[in-house]
Amino acid sequence: MPVWTPKSLRTAQEQQAFRQLDLDVAVVAAYGLILPQPILDAPRLGCFNVHASVLPRWRGAAPIQRAVLAGDSETGVTIMQVDAGLDTGPMLLQEAVPITATTTASDLHDRLAALGARLMLRALDDVAAGRVTPTPQPEAGATYATKLDREEGRLDWARPAIELERAVRALNPWPGTWFVCNGERIRVLAAEPAPDHQNAQSAPPGTVLDDTLTVACGVGALRCLKLQRAGRAALAAPEFLRGFALRPGSRLE
Repeated sequence: MPVWTPKSLRTAQEQQAFRQLDLDVAVVAAYGLILPQPILDAPRLGCFNVHASVLPRWRGAAPIQRAVLAGDSETGVTIMQVDAGLDTGPMLLQEAVPITATTTASDLHDRLAALGARLMLRALDDVAAGRVTPTPQPEAGATYATKLDREEGRLDWARPAIELERAVRALNPWPGTWFVCNGERIRVLAAEPAPDHQNAQSAPPGTVLDDTLTVACGVGALRCLKLQRAGRAALAAPEFLRGFALRPGSRLE
């Protein structure tokens, strides 16, 4: 199979090469380039995108992570016809999946990838047979999923514990969630809220509350379950604490 990896689709040469493929349809999945109008117009039936959200919510680059960070109860896949906007095109098919209190972005990615493949095949059959009419997206409820930034992974203990726990589920494996202790960056790979911890409200945010590595937050507390030092293996909290002392009363940055 020929593989073509243009750095841009905006040159006349690349657009001519694309037209010469004489396509019925083009399919886009997590593609990093905006499709200019000559590319959109080239396939006989159009260009279609598999997008990992229930549009119009979470248009943009990081819909899976933003849905988990926001505490959404569901997300899904939308098959849409690509237009000149950013994930604004009319929709062909859409299916939702739940986001639970334990759903991670990694799990959600794999589930939506499989769902998206099935829906795209169905959509292509429907388009070829003339059985589907694209539906314009409503503007009500539209949100934008901005790109992830490395600094978003830093755990700010002044925030509510429930938000930090969602960040741990949403931002692993990249950019990862972490805190600094004694000048060393420690990754947090799994955590759970500890809303009923008796010392959570009396201690300043960032205070280690007990010997299970429960940390006071702006609201509630967060119990770190799995951690990793740079260049070391990931460890459950009890094993981690045997090699890295964080005693109750310690303050994390």
